Amino acid sequence: MGIQRYLVKVYKNFLVRKLLRGIGIIFATSTLTFFIIRLMPSNPIEIFINQMMSAYGMSYQDAKALALALFTIDLDKPLHEQYIEYLVNLLQGNIGRSIAISPGTPVMEVVSTFLPWTLFSVSVSLLASFALGVTLGMIAAYRRGGIFDKVVSAVAAVTSAIPGYLIGILIIVFIGVQFGLINYMRGAYSAGLKPGFTPEFIADVFLHLAAPFATYVLSTFGGWMLSMKASTLSVLGEDYVTVARAKGLPEGRIRTQYVGRNAILPLFTSLTISLGFIFGGSVLIENVFVYRGVGRLLWSSINARDYTVMQAVFLIITISVIVSNIIADLLYGLIDPRIRVGG
Repeated sequence: MGIQRYLVKVYKNFLVRKLLRGIGIIFATSTLTFFIIRLMPSNPIEIFINQMMSAYGMSYQDAKALALALFTIDLDKPLHEQYIEYLVNLLQGNIGRSIAISPGTPVMEVVSTFLPWTLFSVSVSLLASFALGVTLGMIAAYRRGGIFDKVVSAVAAVTSAIPGYLIGILIIVFIGVQFGLINYMRGAYSAGLKPGFTPEFIADVFLHLAAPFATYVLSTFGGWMLSMKASTLSVLGEDYVTVARAKGLPEGRIRTQYVGRNAILPLFTSLTISLGFIFGGSVLIENVFVYRGVGRLLWSSINARDYTVMQAVFLIITISVIVSNIIADLLYGLIDPRIRVGG
């Protein structure tokens, strides 16, 4: 009982330190985001005024009056006053209303319409990429120097060097255009199809996911594969693996419990951080395929200078990464008994 109480106390102290550190990071990130996005050229009101003048021939004064009537932000206030107002609202759980993308709509309502698609597409792609990379990396390590190792390592190195959006464009050109599948490479589902848990809609969603999924996996599995190969080769040279073989343990047990379990540890932290970043979506890939995700929302908000939406997306990413790191630290000790929660 004494040991259990001690462990509970240690974990409580650990969580308190992590949470306090996380709050500090959130505050610093929110502050930097607030000021950096306002250093961008132009602002939402000026962009709207230019659009009204160009599209409808309105005068500057009329366009500005319309913008001030539609938008819920006063950019004429001193910057420090805008910052204090932002912090006060943030502490109250109010992250504002959309300025330009959907004027007057609460930001979380806007984000919530895009977030499920990102969580679905990027999480599935990330886990598939990780599983493929880890499996191929371990096989390549056991067959180092062979044809399989050389071919897979070369493919991984090449695909890792090619930007994801370029792989997406190549898929559109050589598969979408050539085989007439371009309609399944735009959006999250077909236009005119009513969303719902029907076989037709679910099948259509997966068809539209195929191209972004392939793009994400092809552009990321190489990094996991090469890291797992290097980690596995390092573990294979450890004394405990040699001792296990000398004891006559089955090779399958050695691969899973001795080699695989220890080789995957260095990749675990990277995976948890990547899981945190999925809340931000994949900006370039989602834009290439016009996929309805947070990444595309962030891109649109940057183009429209929708400050509140940008701030909300970066805040969500920051919180998710912090939470994923805390979870990783807690689980790391369970995966590797040598690790103990400390300072």
